[in-house]
Amino acid sequence: MTQQTEPGLSASSTQAKRIWFDRRELDQILWTYGKLVSEGECRDYAIGAFGDHAAFCMHKRTSDAPTWTVEKWPELARKQGAYVLTNSTGQIIKRGHELQQVLRFFDKRRFNVIE
Repeated sequence: MTQQTEPGLSASSTQAKRIWFDRRELDQILWTYGKLVSEGECRDYAIGAFGDHAAFCMHKRTSDAPTWTVEKWPELARKQGAYVLTNSTGQIIKRGHELQQVLRFFDKRRFNVIE
């Protein structure tokens, strides 16, 4: 089965352009994810590319909703910053123009409950 396109348009130009993380961004995100895995905070991840943004979701358990989500929104780059970190409820934790600045949230020492 072949895909029908309008005359003068190629098949690739009719498909929606998707936003992706580049290699440098993925390196920074995966380094942070690896650190969270070694601390026992995360066990699984998912990557998504959409027409308006890209998302890297970090899960504490595979069956649960993502604990942390790092998103790239290029259309917000001039206003609030292209990178957004949200928690499991969708609340924006940190937003910035540089990914490294947003990922610094994970460098802070958090208080842990001691039983």
